[in-house]
Amino acid sequence: MSHPHASWEHRVKKPPVKKSRWIIAGLLAVVYIWAFSGVPLNGFKETALQVTKAIASGIFSPDWDYVYLPDGEDLLRGLLDTLAISILSTFISAVLCVPFAFWAASNMSEWGITSKTGKMILSVIRTFPEIVMAILFIKAVGPGSFAGVLALGLHSIGMLGKLFAEEIEQIDRGPTEALIATGANRIQILWYAVIPQVLPGFLSYTLYRFEINVRSATILGVIGAGGIGTPLIFALSTRNWDRVGIILLGIIIMITLIDLLSGAIRKKLV
Repeated sequence: MSHPHASWEHRVKKPPVKKSRWIIAGLLAVVYIWAFSGVPLNGFKETALQVTKAIASGIFSPDWDYVYLPDGEDLLRGLLDTLAISILSTFISAVLCVPFAFWAASNMSEWGITSKTGKMILSVIRTFPEIVMAILFIKAVGPGSFAGVLALGLHSIGMLGKLFAEEIEQIDRGPTEALIATGANRIQILWYAVIPQVLPGFLSYTLYRFEINVRSATILGVIGAGGIGTPLIFALSTRNWDRVGIILLGIIIMITLIDLLSGAIRKKLV
């Protein structure tokens, strides 16, 4: 005969809901209510609907004649300019960040303060956004593609240097110790034991950064740092929505193709 409490013991007890979850949910609700209470809901103009329709009709009926203009700036030239800025800035940063990466790698120095100093410098470089650097370089060298290359190249050193340093810290010490046992010097150890291990990772991170630089170069053109962003801001300021539509379509196609190509190459490298 079964015990009267046997069925009770086999029941699954639901865990009690913690009060802290309700407190957190309540605090989040208060924050959201406070944030949205400051949004002015009466800021819509009377012509907002008309302008929205004009934007939508222009974007969905792009100006195909702007794709190529024999006598002036067109979509293809702007996209090629953006692509050139991205390639050159990525190449500059990929070369210049290598010394910083070995400086910041903890397994490449005998003293911890050395790698910490390198990481601090890379963090300082990463702190400044591309737009801020572009504005500074526009003041120094004038508006144009050169300012965009300098801004993206300098900013990318901080991010690529950090990623490269992490790749160096993950290398296998076996080949290095074998070369040290044979009496190899630092250059030989670096060339035959370290570089072959980190090179695929370096190339993969460089391609990934190139994808980001293509998007950033588009944004920097809006403030006058060259690329397709410059005709985009002119088209927006003159409310030439059909030209805005073809520029946005060209940007989407270029970035999509670059992402697909870069992703395929990175899969083969890693």
